[in-house]
Amino acid sequence: MLTLTRSVGETIRIGDDIEVHVVEVRGGTVRLGFKAPREVTIHREEVYRQIAEANLLAAQVTADTLGALAAFAPAAADQSGTPAAEPGRKPAAPAAPTGHGPGAESPAG
Repeated sequence: MLTLTRSVGETIRIGDDIEVHVVEVRGGTVRLGFKAPREVTIHREEVYRQIAEANLLAAQVTADTLGALAAFAPAAADQSGTPAAEPGRKPAAPAAPTGHGPGAESPAG
């Protein structure tokens, strides 16, 4: 592990496009500011661990789960395997993207 000493207002660079700014030091607490590309996710360690745990749990799909989900599958499907539209109704449009980058924490986090 690399250990650096910085004062308030000073910056650390990681690679060409990530900056870590020391914003405030008060008692035993340090406030840091980060500038990074949108595709770089930044999380506190405890949040990162919660996300990793949730991803592990989500990946553990059992036969019971698949059977329960099958009960909600539409009964009528055309030859391509896609659900048949109700007469007189247009198929639903795909959801629009939110325009936000990958799950990064809010600045207040």
